[in-house]
Amino acid sequence: MSNKTDSEIEFNEVTSKLPKSLHSFIVKQPYKEYTFQNQAVWRYVMRLNVDFLKNVAHKSYINGLKLTGISIDEIPRMEGMNRILKDIGWAAVAVDGFIPPNAFMAFQAHNVLVISSEIRTIDHIGYTPAPDIIHEAAGHAPIIANAEYSEYLRRFGELGSKAISSDEDDKIFDAIRELSILKENPNSSTEDINNATRKVEEMQKNVGELSEMAKIRNLHWWSVEYGLIGDIDNPKIYGAGLLSSIEESKDCLSQSIKKIPYSIEAAETNFDITSAQPYLFVTPTFSHLSYVLEKFANQMCVRVGGLSSVEKVIESKKIGTIELSTGIQISSVFTRVISNDDKPIYIQSSSPTALSNNNKELIGHGTDYHKDGFSSPLGKLEGINLAIEDMSPKDLKAYGIIEGEYVELKFEGGILVRGVIITGKRDIKGKIQLISFKDCSVKYKDEILFEPDWGIYDMAVGKDVVSVFAGPADDDSFLDNYKLPTSTSEQIVYDDKSLHLHKLYAEVKEIRQSGGNIELQKISGIYNQIISNYHEEWLILLEIYEVLYETKYELRDSVKKSLLDLKKNNKFTDLIENGLKLIE
Repeated sequence: MSNKTDSEIEFNEVTSKLPKSLHSFIVKQPYKEYTFQNQAVWRYVMRLNVDFLKNVAHKSYINGLKLTGISIDEIPRMEGMNRILKDIGWAAVAVDGFIPPNAFMAFQAHNVLVISSEIRTIDHIGYTPAPDIIHEAAGHAPIIANAEYSEYLRRFGELGSKAISSDEDDKIFDAIRELSILKENPNSSTEDINNATRKVEEMQKNVGELSEMAKIRNLHWWSVEYGLIGDIDNPKIYGAGLLSSIEESKDCLSQSIKKIPYSIEAAETNFDITSAQPYLFVTPTFSHLSYVLEKFANQMCVRVGGLSSVEKVIESKKIGTIELSTGIQISSVFTRVISNDDKPIYIQSSSPTALSNNNKELIGHGTDYHKDGFSSPLGKLEGINLAIEDMSPKDLKAYGIIEGEYVELKFEGGILVRGVIITGKRDIKGKIQLISFKDCSVKYKDEILFEPDWGIYDMAVGKDVVSVFAGPADDDSFLDNYKLPTSTSEQIVYDDKSLHLHKLYAEVKEIRQSGGNIELQKISGIYNQIISNYHEEWLILLEIYEVLYETKYELRDSVKKSLLDLKKNNKFTDLIENGLKLIE
């Protein structure tokens, strides 16, 4: 499935605000590729879920289906959903399966619902580990019509997109994505699926120290995906994973599933994507979700700053941002920090860097200018209580920090900067954020950190690291900020027998929608073909039975008998029984 080019993406009031770095994840919804069997799968799951969920889901669910433009009878078109979603300040885009968590969160931060364009196959109609349009559109979308929950989602995306991840996170993501693609492709071999499953299970068992991203993904899983709400002894469903799974939506409310009050402990509780959940968390209200999120955010590097946060962003080996007490933000892949008394005194990157203020790149200080990296001392000058950032013009003159003059600046911790000041950059309030030198050398003990013949030295000003977060300060500074998945969903290739089956599904749909004008000969011919050539096709038999149910034709009883015979196969027992209850 190929990505759309920018010219093909239909932007609206919401999606037009997306950073360009996210555009590469958006694909054109392959509506023409959905088979009539796919449409029947959608209709079966939706009819069953709505019938069951109207009594057990949060009260926002049924109303939310209408408010978000989701049809029970047909797979929704993204354009149609967007026309309705814009009224509640949201939009939807199609993507190819799982996308990296930081990108997923960034879409959410911009009020954009990411919808996997695939739909589960009939073999995984009850539950699929892969994100699909049933999960995303019918699971996530309805609850965002609730204003309080909608704001929680947006805020979650905002904080989640800043969470620092690890190499281990990337490997687990790649393994889960590969497994989901294999499981949803009927052409995949059992051996490949089993190998991929074992790989995911092994990785999930051997997870080391949890990164910020791993913890916030846990919070997301136990709320947005698998959350229950209300009284712990009689909760309602609001998590998309539960709302979109026939099996788990019923099982989750039974006493066999342990219910735990939702708290910050959920961040430390890992989950297994390959199997049903043995316990679930219950939040009393949507506002409690926001309370827990804020409590977690207070522990994040974006709010804590300091040396440990700098070390985490270096360990991530990804683009991150270090913000100093002056407000200057340095975005790059950081490679080194020198510390003294548990405080960072020098930071360094060796790859393209952008400098920003208030999340807006400083003019002339983008990645083209700082293409080889950036480094700077931090902290106060030795023997001077007043930090450079707090100096008035008079103080600067008194300490010899004057444009056009040679100066020696020795920082606490031992970094020594010598050179001629060219100029300084101040913020709107007049606070110095950057000083540029020529003929500059920077030393730490006996180590040369910068030499005069390397060019202009730009020194960031700030006594403390107040914030560290994943990604750039200005989204437009790095268009390649997000790593595109290496694996892509393959278009399913159907053999002639399957293509003919899909044609039969189309004919049954046409008869059902014809308004009571049933051509007995035609539907009898379809039934005979199914019995002769498609021995396990229970769903089309249900659709035929639905068409015939109000009639007195003998064929109706023959179809029912065929369904009851198939029901003896444990694979189909619940599916057929549920379908018959819907019809009868």
